Amino acid sequence: MTSSELWTRATADRYDAEETETSSAAVLEPTLAFLAELAGDGRALEFAIGTGRVGVPLRERGVPVVGIELSEHMTAVLRRKIDESTLPVSIGDMATTVVPGEFTLVYLVYNTITNLLTQDEQVECFRNAARHLEPGGRFVIELGVPPLRLLPPGQVAVPFDVSERHLGFDTFDLVEQILVSHHFTRDGDDGRYRRGSSRQRYAWPAELDLMARIAGLELERRVADWDGVPFTEDSAKHISVWRKPA
Repeated sequence: MTSSELWTRATADRYDAEETETSSAAVLEPTLAFLAELAGDGRALEFAIGTGRVGVPLRERGVPVVGIELSEHMTAVLRRKIDESTLPVSIGDMATTVVPGEFTLVYLVYNTITNLLTQDEQVECFRNAARHLEPGGRFVIELGVPPLRLLPPGQVAVPFDVSERHLGFDTFDLVEQILVSHHFTRDGDDGRYRRGSSRQRYAWPAELDLMARIAGLELERRVADWDGVPFTEDSAKHISVWRKPA
């Protein structure tokens, strides 16, 4: 069981259409290069593989990829792109689901660890990653830095997108470390907007480092993006790499 909100068929069916920019070859190339280098000659395991935005092109790059995904609807979309024998996917949550074998790389991209809404589950996610790694293997997470510096006293909402077809803002529960992303997306040209929301539990880099230590992993590298730009106090996100001791 997991606290993660389950993605519906409707959400899965439109996911790729709404992520065309982040799925483009130009945007994905640094991600794929970063992950492929860490995987080396070994296998990679993607937690929350979704529709295969990263996993499918990484497999096409020659890295053997296995996935874990909670939503059967998201996996059904992935299956339109690649067959089970080429990219196996197990249905289950990323905190407890175990797949056979060991991996040189386990990775979790696009803020997805925040789908686990409790600290205990996020700790178990790290433990599950360590469970699957061979000695010397790496666990990689891509995660935004909580934008709390943008919150003046008394304000609980921060806009993250104001564009012609989409309005998005996050609201924060500062005690429970829960943010809710609110989306108003214009469907068609009749002026109607579709409203959606999703809950996440945000976590700080230092908090993740402690989770890693609990799981027996050591921080090896932290950068601000897939191109390797140094991480600073002004970075909006981080790519963190933890290593399982040999």
